[in-house]
Amino acid sequence: MFHPRRTLRALLPPLVAGLTLTALPAPATAASTLTNAGFESGGTGAATPAGWSESGDTAASYTEAGGRDGGHRLAHWSSSAYRVETYQQLTGLAAGAYRLTAWVRSGGGQNAAYLALRDCGGADRRTGLPVSASGWLRIVVPVTVSGGRCTVAVVSDANPGNWINVDDLTFERGTAGLGVKGADISSLPKSEDRGGVYRTASGTAGDPLAILRSSGMNYARVKVWVNPADGYNDKAHVLALAKRVKARGMKLLVDFHYSDAWADPGKQTKPAAWAGHGYEQLKKDVHDHTHDVLNALKAQGTTADMVQVGNEINGGMLWNEGSTSNWSQLAGLLNSGYSAVKAVSPSTSVALHLAEGGDLDGTRWWFDQAVAHGVRFDVIGLSYYGYWHGTLHDVQTTLDDAAARYGKPVYVAETAYPFRLDSEDALENIIDLESELVPGYPATPAGQTRWMNDVASIVEAVPGGRGLGIFYWEATWTARDGNGWDPADPSSGNGWENQALFDYGDRALPAMEWFRHR
Repeated sequence: MFHPRRTLRALLPPLVAGLTLTALPAPATAASTLTNAGFESGGTGAATPAGWSESGDTAASYTEAGGRDGGHRLAHWSSSAYRVETYQQLTGLAAGAYRLTAWVRSGGGQNAAYLALRDCGGADRRTGLPVSASGWLRIVVPVTVSGGRCTVAVVSDANPGNWINVDDLTFERGTAGLGVKGADISSLPKSEDRGGVYRTASGTAGDPLAILRSSGMNYARVKVWVNPADGYNDKAHVLALAKRVKARGMKLLVDFHYSDAWADPGKQTKPAAWAGHGYEQLKKDVHDHTHDVLNALKAQGTTADMVQVGNEINGGMLWNEGSTSNWSQLAGLLNSGYSAVKAVSPSTSVALHLAEGGDLDGTRWWFDQAVAHGVRFDVIGLSYYGYWHGTLHDVQTTLDDAAARYGKPVYVAETAYPFRLDSEDALENIIDLESELVPGYPATPAGQTRWMNDVASIVEAVPGGRGLGIFYWEATWTARDGNGWDPADPSSGNGWENQALFDYGDRALPAMEWFRHR
């Protein structure tokens, strides 16, 4: 990914979890299924929704018109600061795994706002409410029940005027979580060669992969260029980095750009060595390059677990032969890559990766064309940057639709968020203005952390367990002289260091905690 452009989207804020839930008496209506889960009983203005109990500043919890499907919803709001909990205890539950699902909205700004499951036989579980002032979002909270009971709670610790809405809860058998909690680390070898240092949060210098792994990262994404000007991100560097990744017990995603430099929706330039090749030769080029890199990885005992055949290929790849203006040829190129992957390792998953993760219509059009032209793939990856690609509601709608429409697992192939706006090097950052931010998510360590946790909650909630996970982009691309964006220009700067997962003192940022998302 590289987007040297600026665009602007609106969204909304960081919610810092941290309330201690206190034990409360069980309501008399306790049962094994939720009562009044859509908040329809009692109508507008019900101070205590039927079947539910309240504690704290109870005047801040009530029902109102404007439900997601039905007529009403639960609201938390007050003109003064408040802390309120709306809860319901379930009893008579068989032991096992359960999942709470709810549709939520939030204007943001609270000290904390979340759904919780407690007194279920183990540790409390909670999911923060992402900021979404308009579109409803679905979030989930998984728990393991023992002892036959569990309490469902909606909690706000809020400032004056903060609000949330909750509607259409379900509590049923099931699990949730993310299998992929990864990051792109393609910049790392060049950074280290240029003197890059990486430290723990407390300031101790160490192996950045060890720091990321100890934070919970379980998957590394590494890009491949064919013949890059600076020699990095080539086969040799991928092989060396793969050894380090696998030695840390992490899985490996190899991202083929089929270019000598950045490939994205705005450019899909053929490698110089392939520049004069026609379509039939390009199919062979794709197959041979893909097979060569992956077979070398396999030979050294670091077989790729997932492969992206192309990077952000909304407009196709290897222009002009592989443009979406000629789908039959694009399909041939993609299938050539797929065949090469499976020839090396049948168990390696093949992903197709688009940008514009909030673009439902564009994603449908592209994958409908791919299916119609017989393109083979196992997984769907979408880049999603909230300041460019629409709201959280938009990306949830697109992820859910893609998973259901094509029957494939989905993941966020790239996302990131700034922890500050100023630049550490001489190059202006790509995102460096307050007006470019997702409203409600400030460019602070807390805002970056909140963004990642909330995006993780969106992916986790994809129905059918088809939300695989997320790759953060680009975790280790800190500002180092000589490690700029242009492989042909050693003096080029880095416009992304304010979105790394290490701060300007090279210390691990709090946002790494998202790697421990369920």
